[in-house]
Amino acid sequence: MTKAIVFDLDGTLIDSAPDLHQASNRLLADLDTEPLSLETIRSFVGNGVPKLVERVLKARDLYRDEARHASMVTQFLAHYDAALHDKTVLYPGVVDCLDALKAQGFSIGICTNKPEAQTRAIVKGLDLERFVGAIIGGDSLPVKKPAIEPLQETLRQLGLGVASSSDDVIYVGDSEVDAATAKAAEIPFFLFTDGYRKSPINQLPHTVAFNDYAELEYLINNKWS
Repeated sequence: MTKAIVFDLDGTLIDSAPDLHQASNRLLADLDTEPLSLETIRSFVGNGVPKLVERVLKARDLYRDEARHASMVTQFLAHYDAALHDKTVLYPGVVDCLDALKAQGFSIGICTNKPEAQTRAIVKGLDLERFVGAIIGGDSLPVKKPAIEPLQETLRQLGLGVASSSDDVIYVGDSEVDAATAKAAEIPFFLFTDGYRKSPINQLPHTVAFNDYAELEYLINNKWS
């Protein structure tokens, strides 16, 4: 039976906050408004671009209505698309870890709340395509995480099906949203602790917590030994 490891993207495989920060402040500059700090934007990440833009606008008391919000999302994405990975970096050890897992025959997928087009562009730009067999973004389906359907669809595209046993799958993420998704899907959750979570580690349901990708291969193999 194929065994699959599905990863979140932002705050798990990549630190994208600097580019999201840049796009957010370019949007605020368009609105003749003061910028926000990197740490503020980092705290807004995790629920997809529309929620990020909503939080940015509300932080500067600029949120008015849904129509304006939709327009601001489009404007934000124009800024973000122009510089998707100028400052975005992989977390240390990610490539070596993915390389080792792929060599062992694990199927690897990405399930994120970032829009699919941006996800694919970043995956390509950071040379991760060679590892990844399926990508589901926040706009790939009518719902996004913590709904379980995006994770289930990722597994389906990896050839496992939605009824896959928890013995065949691990979900790796960094946030409250990821923890809730894995719990709802009844899939083991490996928590990367150096991402964008807002809660203490002990408040997030998880199977294993780690902060170094050099550990992850060992932890995965230990689960399936």
